Amino acid sequence: MHQNLRQTTDFINKKTDNFEPEIGIILGTGLGGLVEDIEIHHSLMYANIPDFPISTLEFHSGKLIFGMLGGKRVVAMQGRLHYYEGYDMKQITFPVRVMKMLGIQKLFVSNASGALNPEYRKGDLMIINDHINMQTDNPLRGKNTDSLGPRFPDMSEPYDLEMIKMGLEIAVRNNICCHSGVYVSVNGPNLETRAEYRFLRLIGADSVGMSTVPEVIVANHMSLPVFAISVLTDEGFPDTLKAVSLEEILKTAEEAEPKMTKILKELILEL
Repeated sequence: MHQNLRQTTDFINKKTDNFEPEIGIILGTGLGGLVEDIEIHHSLMYANIPDFPISTLEFHSGKLIFGMLGGKRVVAMQGRLHYYEGYDMKQITFPVRVMKMLGIQKLFVSNASGALNPEYRKGDLMIINDHINMQTDNPLRGKNTDSLGPRFPDMSEPYDLEMIKMGLEIAVRNNICCHSGVYVSVNGPNLETRAEYRFLRLIGADSVGMSTVPEVIVANHMSLPVFAISVLTDEGFPDTLKAVSLEEILKTAEEAEPKMTKILKELILEL
């Protein structure tokens, strides 16, 4: 892995004139609009980067964007990778390791998820303060690369408490409905049954999605502080459950995205 990382980062550094980002950003399903606020210096297609996985989803762009946002140098993944696409966890999290080696000091992650907490509603935001991993693989399984992180990384604070506090304060200042809660990650790609939604709520989850946790595990492995935020695109309430389509999920994400972008931009500016 270390050799592949070095090959990939060397390639990127040559293509970006050694642009050294301070902040890495992973943009989730339907949430790529933040790129419009970045003063872009360089843009690389995933397909042109050695060893970089390619998103197979038609609604994920698959570009690595380098530029300025909120006075900070950033690198943004416009299009993320999922376990259900057929990639293994090491492939999914490879871009996080690349961004760390490029120089990022903090990682920002966004996603679309389904609300489980009955006090939440479709279109609300949720800053993630903890997670439950229900995926069937782990990106740290196998031989550990000691130069990247410890064999048994601590996960007592997977999301940075200070950035959570700042994000919630920004939401209040801007009259944005934003919760702080626990995210549970499942394999997907199917949405959950009534019984599964009931179970996930019972074990303590406030929202459910199919991403984020692998990247956060690897970020913690590399001692990289994380801020993560969800757009709640549907409601997984067992007693009132209704069928939902991808089109509806993407529409809700698009409508809520400006609120999420506002929080991310102001948080980056204040760091």
